[in-house]
Amino acid sequence: MAIKVRNDKCVGCSKCVKECPFDAITVIGKLAIIGPKCTNCSKCIDACPFDAIENVEEEKTGAVDISLYHNVWVFAEQREGRFVNVSIELLGEGRKLADEIGCEVCAILCGDGMEGLVDELFEYGADKVYYADAPELRSYNTDAYTKVIYEAIMRHKPEVVLLGATHVGRDLGPCLAVQCGTGLTADCTKLDIDPEDKKLMQTRPAFGGNLMATILCPDHRPQMSTVRPGVMQKPERQEGRRGERIDLEVSFKDGDIRTHVLEVVKSLQERVSLTDAKVIVSGGHGLSSGGKTPEEGFALVKQLADCLGGVVGSSRAAVDAGWIDRSHQVGQTGTTVKPHLYIACGISGAIQHLAGMQTSDFIVAINKDKDAPIFEVADYGIVGDLYKVIPAIIGALGR
Repeated sequence: MAIKVRNDKCVGCSKCVKECPFDAITVIGKLAIIGPKCTNCSKCIDACPFDAIENVEEEKTGAVDISLYHNVWVFAEQREGRFVNVSIELLGEGRKLADEIGCEVCAILCGDGMEGLVDELFEYGADKVYYADAPELRSYNTDAYTKVIYEAIMRHKPEVVLLGATHVGRDLGPCLAVQCGTGLTADCTKLDIDPEDKKLMQTRPAFGGNLMATILCPDHRPQMSTVRPGVMQKPERQEGRRGERIDLEVSFKDGDIRTHVLEVVKSLQERVSLTDAKVIVSGGHGLSSGGKTPEEGFALVKQLADCLGGVVGSSRAAVDAGWIDRSHQVGQTGTTVKPHLYIACGISGAIQHLAGMQTSDFIVAINKDKDAPIFEVADYGIVGDLYKVIPAIIGALGR
C-alpha cells in the first residue's frame, strides 16, 4: 500500500503537512506532494478535510509508477550569468536521448535575474525551460537548490535528470537522489537508451578505469546521472529558436537554508580552465629526467603551450609530487578534456590519464620509452628527449 494525493481534490491547505510526523509532505502551489520519507502511517489521510489523500495498492515491484514520468531534464548550471560548458554539452546529449525515447528535452535554471539565459537555452535545443528566480538562488547553495529542484521534480516528474560532474553537480546530484528516493550514477562518460524498454543506460569507468560499467535504474524515477565535462558533443546554437518557459514557484521558510553565502572570494592562485581549452600541452613524471628540474620542464611546456595558444595540463604524478597545482590535472581523478590538440610530454599513459584525454581530436605524444602506453592512443608519437624535441617544435613554429 502507498499514500497518494488526488490532484482533482487537493487544494493545498497544508493541514497534512502539519500532521505529518516525518516531514514527508511538501505543498507546491495548490498541490500536496508525498516524498520518499513517507512511512504510510496514514495520519495525513485523517487530517485531510477534502478526502484528497488515500491509501492505494502499490505496483507489484514496490517501485514508483514509472508511467507518470516523462521528458529529459538538464540542470543548467550557471556561474555569474554564464553557463558552464558541460550544461550546454548535456543539452546536446539530452536531445539525442529525448529523440530516442520520444519526448522533450528540458532545462531547469536557477538564479536571480537570469531571465536573459532562458533564450540561450532554447537556442541550444531546450524545448522547455523551468526557471526558478529568487535572491536566495544567486549563488549556489545546497539547501536552496535542492529544495527548489526537488519540488519541481516531484511536481513535473521528469524521466531522466542529467547534471554536469562539476563541483556543484557532484554536490547537488546526491542530495536530489536521496530526496527523490532514486539512484544516481556518477561521472558517466556515455549515455544510451535501451531500444527495447527505453531505459537509460549509464556507463562509467570502474575499477580504476580498467573496465566500463553500464548501470540501469529500472524501478525508480527519475533516472539520474552526473556526466563528466568534455565527453559529450556541444550542439550548434540555433539563433532565434524558442520554446516554452515555465516559471517555478519559489518560497523558503526559516530553517530551509542552513548556510548562507556571505562573500565569494576567488583564489589568488592562477587557475586554468582545461574544459574550455582548444589546445593542451601536458607534462608528466618525465619532466624530471636528464638532470633537469620539474620547474624547468613545466617552463618549457608552458612555452610550447603559449606558442600554440593553449594551456598547461599535467598528469597525476606531477600533481602528487607537488610540481604543479591540481587544477592542471588531466585524468580520471582530475579533469576530463576534449581539446582539438593534446600534446603529452613525458607522460607514460596510465589508464587513469588516458581515460581523461583519449577522446581529444588530435593527440601527440613525446616520450623516451617507445613502449609507453601513451603511444597506443596517440595520432603521432615522437620517441625522444622532450628537452630536445620541444625546443625543435618551438623553433619550427618560428618562436
